[in-house]
Amino acid sequence: MGTTIRIARIAGIPIHIHITWLIALFLVTWTLGVGYYPNEYPNWDGYLYWAAGGGSALLLFLSVLVHELAHSLVALDKGLPLSGITLFIFGGVSAIKLEAHTPGDEFWVAVVGPVTSLALAAAFALAGDLVSGAAVLSAILRYLAFINLFLALFNLVPGFPLDGGRVLRAAAWAITGNLAKATALAAGAGHVVAFLLMAWGVFQLFSGNLLGGVWTAFIGWFLHGAAESSRQEVAVQETFRGIKVSALMEPDPEYLSPDTPVGTFVREQVLHRGRRALPICDGNGLAGIISVSDVKVLPETLWDATTVSDIMTWSPLLCVAPDAEVTEALQLLSEHQVNQLMVVDGRTLVGLITRSHILDHLQFRQELGARGNR
Repeated sequence: MGTTIRIARIAGIPIHIHITWLIALFLVTWTLGVGYYPNEYPNWDGYLYWAAGGGSALLLFLSVLVHELAHSLVALDKGLPLSGITLFIFGGVSAIKLEAHTPGDEFWVAVVGPVTSLALAAAFALAGDLVSGAAVLSAILRYLAFINLFLALFNLVPGFPLDGGRVLRAAAWAITGNLAKATALAAGAGHVVAFLLMAWGVFQLFSGNLLGGVWTAFIGWFLHGAAESSRQEVAVQETFRGIKVSALMEPDPEYLSPDTPVGTFVREQVLHRGRRALPICDGNGLAGIISVSDVKVLPETLWDATTVSDIMTWSPLLCVAPDAEVTEALQLLSEHQVNQLMVVDGRTLVGLITRSHILDHLQFRQELGARGNR
């Protein structure tokens, strides 16, 4: 999701903030400090409005983090790996790497988020009552109780990718037995919710609520894009489900020996043949990989005096087994933002699989499917 900064690790889960989170933090602080708290509590000293706004904004995002942690911990318990949690302008997201294995897993991973927000709402409401003598603190806690209740109810709206949409997908999956069909149904509901939000945002704009209208419309736009992206991702995964890497890989790929000069790699492979990377194999099998990025750090005057083994990347190497499913290769390509993976059996290099191999196969499948439906 762009530029992120890791700020913590909780229960082994990396926590990141996206640069847009800073914008959201300011907007929420400003909205509360200039609008909400002055309107609700007109007798406070001026500086208290900004203090309450800033404190509420931070605790709001902490509540979002707890909500996402609940999703992540249940996902891990169900055997679903994740790369972390990111807080950004529209809230937070748990980056779960794989789809749930069963409708039951999908249901529990989804429903725990709203349940957690409801529990937070109850806890903040109780705390607000307990400190009712401290007006500012009580006001902050009561606001957090309200906003967590709102987050719980909003997330229960049955439109993907909201938690309610995931619950809907779990139910549809359980009934149909088909994840792709269930995702299409839930994503369709998500599009309806998104368009309603965008329409409401436009109405607010014409009613004079500029910030609220823009914010609501952007949330709708984001949900629309997320729903469509999820639908396409699941459709692709379903297309490749059961297909092994060995069926799409380039077998017996070209490789370099460790003593090949860097200059030879650049002139013969990069400049002449347009290759950006090649594996390096020694007598024991795969030893590393050299790419244009490795060459960039070496002065050109040293290219012919330096072997590829001197500058190759040797650990960690991104590899996949020939009997792995193509969906696993897709996940690695996407997660690490690379264009190819080496296919290895033990340490023996047996092939290469690239984005183009996968995309070409997908295009052929779609063309054949289209012809079959004519």
